[in-house]
Amino acid sequence: MTRLGFLLDSGACIGCHACTVACKSEHDVPLGVNRTWVNYVETGEFPATERHFTVMRCNHCDDAPCISICPTGSLFRASNGVVDFDDSRCIGCKGCMNACPYDALYISPETGTAHKCNFCQHRLEVGLEPSCVSVCPTRAITVVDHDDPADATAARIRTEDLPVRSPERRTLPKVHYAGTTPAALDPLARPVADDGLIWADWTGSAQWPTAPQTEAAPARTAYTVAHAEAWGAKVAGYMVTKGVAAGVMLWAVAAALVGWDDRTAVATGPAVAALVALAVTGVLLIADLKRPERFWYLFTKGRMRSWITAGAWVIMADGVLVTLWGIGGLWAGSAWFIVLIAPLALCSVLTAAYTAFLLRQCRGRVMWHDRPVTLLAARLVGEAALGGGAVWGSLVALQANAVAFSWTPVAAAAVLVWLWRHDRAFLRAAQAAPLS
Repeated sequence: MTRLGFLLDSGACIGCHACTVACKSEHDVPLGVNRTWVNYVETGEFPATERHFTVMRCNHCDDAPCISICPTGSLFRASNGVVDFDDSRCIGCKGCMNACPYDALYISPETGTAHKCNFCQHRLEVGLEPSCVSVCPTRAITVVDHDDPADATAARIRTEDLPVRSPERRTLPKVHYAGTTPAALDPLARPVADDGLIWADWTGSAQWPTAPQTEAAPARTAYTVAHAEAWGAKVAGYMVTKGVAAGVMLWAVAAALVGWDDRTAVATGPAVAALVALAVTGVLLIADLKRPERFWYLFTKGRMRSWITAGAWVIMADGVLVTLWGIGGLWAGSAWFIVLIAPLALCSVLTAAYTAFLLRQCRGRVMWHDRPVTLLAARLVGEAALGGGAVWGSLVALQANAVAFSWTPVAAAAVLVWLWRHDRAFLRAAQAAPLS
């Protein structure tokens, strides 16, 4: 077997950015995004200070969360252990960006697909070194074959027990560092000072700590890069609308179970509301893709171990059951309740809750991945019950007395807006923590 990785010697690095420039030139990387970059970290207090240069890039993990979450197999492991990507399969869902603990992926502004360091596979295939290795003036970047017993660099890594970034994420990264300080590998241990430093460069959404979270020598970030928030307003909206679709039907199922025989309130009304909500959900999901014209890849090239793909099938199944429920309310007898009530209830709960499993696949986001999935699911089902209940209650009230309850749609809309703001803040809080 072959498992390639890098040894990045920060003690030898002079911060010249030759690797960054070579990478951009080799792969025509657009402005504003990077496959590899250099962090400048300063430690100590004047006059006893040091500057550390730390090269950042994809870690080509043995247990790569970007591969697990990718819904279409666009990210895959090559035969030499490198995590590579296939532009032709990517739909631009940005799931990999939240799954990666190393801030290694970005959406190319030119192709709308996910790109990252791929170890210069095209150069390896013809016997050349990656471009960053070939231009490094101090040989601070070394290719390692972790499965080659004769590889001296691999032996050094094992002997010196050289560190990796974020080992607690359990991705088994294959990029090791030498001659560095722990603060240089941990963005939460090195705040960005608000002192007008010209090399400080980070996105406004990042919530950098105001003081180091360690007792070691003071450290600060002097130069870094960060990526924009991957999932924003549209994803928050999708969480609300699919919750409404699920919640409306759960209330309708509950009404059917207690023997409510009003077909408009129990069957046709909720079914129409749920189908509209599911349609809006689909529109929001497709609109959030950077390659929306490829959304159908979820069904033709989808991999079910990704909850992005599995969720698409759940929503489709829910739409079928809701449609049958509405049709049954129009033409069927009382037996339709017995036949559909259990599968519809189960599918509605799954529609509301499956995003919990998707968030758990985002290993780069501690707030999601490290939270028990039952708590995430309970949160989503609770939101579905609230949002769906507001919509269903409004339908029932308007049917009973449209004049007296004309205010209920406004109240329901207020509940949905509150839920959207709540979910937007939830998404933003998890993605605000810096990864590099």
